[in-house]
Amino acid sequence: MAGLTLLCSLLLMLSSVEAKPGVLTQIENLTNSNPAFLRYPTQFTQNIMTKQIHSHNDYWRDVPLLRAISLGVASVEADVWIVDGQLLIGHEPAALTTDRTFDSLYIQPLVNILAMQNPSDEFTVNATSPNGVFDTSSGTPLQLLVDMKTDGTETLPFVLKALEPLRKANYLTTAVQGNLIMGVITVVGTGNTPLEGIQALEPRDIFFDAPLNELANSSTMWNASLAPLASVDYEAVVGWNGIQNITEEQRSTITSLVQTAHSLGIKARFWDTPAWPIQARNNVWKELLDDGADWLNADDLEAASNF
Repeated sequence: MAGLTLLCSLLLMLSSVEAKPGVLTQIENLTNSNPAFLRYPTQFTQNIMTKQIHSHNDYWRDVPLLRAISLGVASVEADVWIVDGQLLIGHEPAALTTDRTFDSLYIQPLVNILAMQNPSDEFTVNATSPNGVFDTSSGTPLQLLVDMKTDGTETLPFVLKALEPLRKANYLTTAVQGNLIMGVITVVGTGNTPLEGIQALEPRDIFFDAPLNELANSSTMWNASLAPLASVDYEAVVGWNGIQNITEEQRSTITSLVQTAHSLGIKARFWDTPAWPIQARNNVWKELLDDGADWLNADDLEAASNF
């Protein structure tokens, strides 16, 4: 009887063992041992596919910048406040701390990442342009929106100074006499960023976030060398809640704004889109993408990256 019980136990154990292809076993062994031939210099963002998602208020993430990059998000937003000569990061004064600076959360991490993506060795001596953040799409720039919360005229010089490490390494998209030279980081000022201050820059390596709903009726000569991005408050201008059927007028508003921006070589972004209910959010996201919007403005990056 004991022998029969043992036999049954063995058969039960064998039946619970799932067959595993040999290739998976070899992958597991190689992953665990991590031999040199599996490693390469630019694998910081290995297998991460880029997505035209904008990380709204990116500094709210558990790890700002890096969380967005890990999901392939190609645009991030930093709110900056000039306080005693320092650019601090936060949504409102109560959230500010001297440890959370524009330099510590964005500039230095980008410098370090781009240094990894651009090794200096015998294989790169003839490289003519730097690689960007994303290993799978090294020519795709990361867009960095700088939302100036304090007075723009006072804040802009400090932002320009903060960008110097990226500028020195020739990483920044730059406009020279109206000609746009793409870099691996495109910096766009929003919020209180002063239009006149941006217009006066020559060369220009920080750009303006243009008003999407005013492009067609403005005395400003909008173009991508001044404003590669134009944004608008979705709720105020479109207003569709994603629950009822969208009206033709609402859809026409979206497509008209997008087409005007595209005719000027400018990309379109709609912010303040519904976050909940989830189905309503997804309906709005789908409509915007179907209508040609270039950036999906998102707070829930995981949901957007899986959309």
